[in-house]
Amino acid sequence: MKNFLFILFLVSSVSFASVYKVDLSHSKIAFKIKHLSISNVYGSFDKFKANISYDEKSKKLTKLESQVNVKSINTDNKKRDNHLKSGDFFNVKKFPKIGFEMLSATDDKIIANLTIKNITKKVSFDYEFGGLVKGPRGKTRLGFSLEANINRKDFDIKWNKTLDTGSLVLGEKVKIIVDIESIKQKK
Repeated sequence: MKNFLFILFLVSSVSFASVYKVDLSHSKIAFKIKHLSISNVYGSFDKFKANISYDEKSKKLTKLESQVNVKSINTDNKKRDNHLKSGDFFNVKKFPKIGFEMLSATDDKIIANLTIKNITKKVSFDYEFGGLVKGPRGKTRLGFSLEANINRKDFDIKWNKTLDTGSLVLGEKVKIIVDIESIKQKK
């Protein structure tokens, strides 16, 4: 009888999270960085995958992992994009992916391992739950946003130049901006 109760307890405590697939046409992984100390340059990664699980009962993300294809970097400037792919920055030939793995989540924060150039750092992201809704085709959609600031030098992205004015071409702080809309998958 004790074994039966123990097994019943284990089964009842298992998370019944649903799996969601990213809708790339309604999602974005972007960044911004200070340029010439006077303005911001924005960019994004156009190709990425994510594993998302959400427990509708507890209303919590239970899994969030992502792989970003660094070759898909897009700053609306081909020359700059090629420089960002080079050894001065991301070195895509050696490090083609950026990794993200959620470690914990609260109502407004996600702690994750962020891996860039095979360097993994624990990063705190502001988390905003967008909601659950039935889309026009009857499929359940989950939306959320993440934001964090990182120091690019922590990930061995060190290139810079000093201008005649003494200003640097690039700031060290990079703001990461993630907006995800995902579709619930059938079990």
